[in-house]
Amino acid sequence: MKSLFGYGITTKEIAKEGGWHIFDDTFKEVSFDQFGNKLLPSSFFNPKKSKLEITSPGIPPSHPLIKKAKNLISELDYYYNPQIFQIWITGTNGKTTTTQMIHHLIESEIGGNIGIPLGKLNPNKKWVVEVSSFQLFYTKYAKPNIFVILPIKEDHISWHGSFEKYIDAKLSPLKRMSKRDIVIMPKEFDRKTDAFKILYENEDDLIKFFNISKKEFETPFLLDEVLAKGVCKILTFNEKSLKNFQIDSHKLETIKDKKGRIWIDDSKATNVDATFNALKRYKDKKIHLIIGGVDKGQNFEKLFQFMKNLEIILYIIGENRKIFLDLANKYNITYKETITLENTIREINKNLKNNEIAILSPACASFDQFKSYKDRGEKFKKCINSLE
Repeated sequence: MKSLFGYGITTKEIAKEGGWHIFDDTFKEVSFDQFGNKLLPSSFFNPKKSKLEITSPGIPPSHPLIKKAKNLISELDYYYNPQIFQIWITGTNGKTTTTQMIHHLIESEIGGNIGIPLGKLNPNKKWVVEVSSFQLFYTKYAKPNIFVILPIKEDHISWHGSFEKYIDAKLSPLKRMSKRDIVIMPKEFDRKTDAFKILYENEDDLIKFFNISKKEFETPFLLDEVLAKGVCKILTFNEKSLKNFQIDSHKLETIKDKKGRIWIDDSKATNVDATFNALKRYKDKKIHLIIGGVDKGQNFEKLFQFMKNLEIILYIIGENRKIFLDLANKYNITYKETITLENTIREINKNLKNNEIAILSPACASFDQFKSYKDRGEKFKKCINSLE
């Protein structure tokens, strides 16, 4: 039999082929889906009867299904075809924006961790694929022709077990790349590979290497821009404009309330580095920062060391508040424990001045109080728009 683990976006697309046994923790009894696949509780999986397993990338390596599996591969492996030219984008922050920018500049299909399963992509076009550390952890055979690696910062530690294992997952395709392939990567993570390496420390290195003449975005989106334009130059030898490109919602998105005060929706900031970059942009203003949620095992010490020198008030929400309360006290940073987003916005509304910034940049995942970072961002906007 062939087995799928989990019944999410990735595996549902594969399941359309039919003939799979699908194991999921939410299944309580045996049933069948519309494609004739057998749906079974996870405890029913028998590795001796399974000749192939593909997992939903979010299932951690500690799960019993993963531990039992003998023939486990990823979605990237399953759809891998050396005839398809693939550009993979990974890193901690900026993956989605960089992926979208590359797709905007070159004729291609777009998919992967961005929310579009590879099974939906046209095999007769180039593929621009956002790849997560979860997907890469399970990938055994597939590789990109061009591999774009953004800076790697601490994230998903509770899933991988350590920052070192997270880095190893991110860089794992390097082992499989050939001399005809190209990798663009941070110099600090330079590792042995047969691929041609383009190393950088910052945006200026890439602007110089690719001779990029025009900058169209501010930090932190400038790095995404120069990486995308670099890939475009590799493929077309031309620098193309991104003037019509729109950054996604919930990424440093400015909202003005009825009094003209500025609120920033940065709900996509689900890790320390993303919040760090947001605060650097507004460091010269007084900041009202909404922080907290599911901490994912991250270390927040450096973030608080940076914040102690800012004019800032923290509004601490979410499940794992104690971490932030303890650090705020340690670094003598003014804070309020507001618990929920609604309470927080009411509290900030009492104090926010026109020359100050209120920002939702939580440095945490959203699943304690929200369906997703998008849900968190939409509720943030709704609350602001309802203020009198």
